[in-house]
Amino acid sequence: MDRSSWDSVFTSRFSHHEAELKWLYCELYHGDFQAYEYFVSMLNRMYMSRPEALKQIDAQRSQNPEWYKGHSLTGMLMYVRSFAETLQGVREHLPYLKDCGIRYLHLMPLLESPAGRSDGGYAVSDFTRIQPELGTMADFEALTQACHDEGIAVCLDFVMNHTSESHAWAVAARNGDRFCQDRYFFYDSWDIPNEFEKTVPQVFPQTAPGNFTWCSQAQKVVMTTFYPYQWDLNYANPVVMNDMTELMLGLCNHGVDIIRLDAVPYIWKQLYTSCRNLPQVHTLVRILRMVCEIVCPGTLLLGEVVMEPSKVVPYFGTVEKPECHLLYNVTTMATIWHTVATQDVSLMVHQLEQVFALPREYCFLNYLRCHDDIGWGLDYQFLSRFGIEERAHKHFLNQCLTGKLEGSLARGELYNDDPRLGDARLCGTTASLCGITGSREKHDPEALAQAECLDLMLHAFMFTLSGIPVLYSGDEIGMENDLSYHNDPYKADDSRYLHRGKMDWNKAELRQDLSTTEGRLFTGIRHMETIREQCAVFDAHAYITLLDTHSPHVLGIRRETRDERLLALFNFSTEAQSVVLPGEVEYLDLIDGVLRKASRIHLPAHAFVWLWRNRQNKGLTPVSEPSETVCAE
Repeated sequence: MDRSSWDSVFTSRFSHHEAELKWLYCELYHGDFQAYEYFVSMLNRMYMSRPEALKQIDAQRSQNPEWYKGHSLTGMLMYVRSFAETLQGVREHLPYLKDCGIRYLHLMPLLESPAGRSDGGYAVSDFTRIQPELGTMADFEALTQACHDEGIAVCLDFVMNHTSESHAWAVAARNGDRFCQDRYFFYDSWDIPNEFEKTVPQVFPQTAPGNFTWCSQAQKVVMTTFYPYQWDLNYANPVVMNDMTELMLGLCNHGVDIIRLDAVPYIWKQLYTSCRNLPQVHTLVRILRMVCEIVCPGTLLLGEVVMEPSKVVPYFGTVEKPECHLLYNVTTMATIWHTVATQDVSLMVHQLEQVFALPREYCFLNYLRCHDDIGWGLDYQFLSRFGIEERAHKHFLNQCLTGKLEGSLARGELYNDDPRLGDARLCGTTASLCGITGSREKHDPEALAQAECLDLMLHAFMFTLSGIPVLYSGDEIGMENDLSYHNDPYKADDSRYLHRGKMDWNKAELRQDLSTTEGRLFTGIRHMETIREQCAVFDAHAYITLLDTHSPHVLGIRRETRDERLLALFNFSTEAQSVVLPGEVEYLDLIDGVLRKASRIHLPAHAFVWLWRNRQNKGLTPVSEPSETVCAE
């Protein structure tokens, strides 16, 4: 390979990683140096085609590689069509996102995919084209440029485990192209697929049973882990790795700052294993991390690993050999809703003890809701100490949060319900799960006030954790469930569309009106964001521990830096609680600007407090205007 024409910056970055990159690649692909040489030449080509403006962002972020780990980023997750119909529409609504304090924008899948057979955009038919009704790649690039001008980083999903059955590779494979069939897992009979089925779990046993599908046109069996129209890619073939990496870098060169690696634990398949979290997966992710550091070091990798903590954390890699920059705090999200239903913080305390013990270099995305369902992946071994059995507990949680238990105002719906297994998951917007919908149905203003307090308290909890808090679009104004999906033939069988409704811009107009739910939620959340950005105690490097509140209903968190301390208390009970903390030291309540002694704190139902002080006992004045949304009895 002639390297004489290489740019000096690329040469320097590549040289730093060359030995490890070559060793990992050639070990994975059995010394295929021809494939490796092509891979390297492709990296150089993608670097050379990277726009100068993005190279400048790379240079800036390289000077501060922890730019995303502070306490100034708040994210938002959205579907383009639901939020503003088109990419141009999103660009026109950037002032609204700035008003929300958003500096991290996750656009849900928007690459070309077949209508009705796309799994919400996760069956990509062309990684280089935007879904036509949303716009063009030029529109997307214009949006990312506009976001960068406003200081907003853009995240996009990279669906790397599979393609749509309509992708050009899949079409050629169906027509008998052996080269393209080798990009997937094709078998002449069911013999080998049946062997896989003995050890590989099913992702959707009710809606898409099995891991393989018969392709009548090719007269072969093809691996389809998720849905029959999503064909698994064979990463044991270096051609797949080379081409998919190039496609990923193409998105980066259009301005994507954060690449969300969708379903990353599934990307390596091996007979007689679960085909989950295999060692080769970590090799691939480590290679992608080095690829980004060589070609586009301003880009972050976000791993979508929706599994128990022991399986999630390894995707950070090690300090010496990092993999993903960011991971979802998925277990905490599920535990939040368990705690809302049970009003008992014991499991949350247990779970956070594990999170807080991790190295502070690790950065999680924290969220209350996302585009997907809530799966009850809780620590049932811990819960069994209290006589809680998994199946019965899942049933209780679902009954409570769908409003079927007496007194519950939550209005969720079940997803992928399998009465035989008792393993249904949950859907619904944050507002509807908190009881805002139910209290409005009953025309109960007191219940509505308490539901709003719960909504704000959960957001405060999310903002208290280290990492990047991400709002689901519409949560900032209390968007409720969208029942219209029942009438759409493309959506009716997928209850996740319950919380994927269109943005209600009439509600958004009420966001400054404190006489409305929309105004109280928006003002309260925005107030918390401002406080978090201004106080160094929310920085990722702060020391964070649990506070013993001596109450099964109140969660306590302490954050400390060299100069500041924060005591945060969250009442998950529907009844008022009092917490006694040692000492008579005076703290500033960051929410309402009142000085309080920590010795005895009264918390109304679903209320929270952020109590702050500095080491020198100076500056005990509000860091921003006090909020008018404090929950009271």
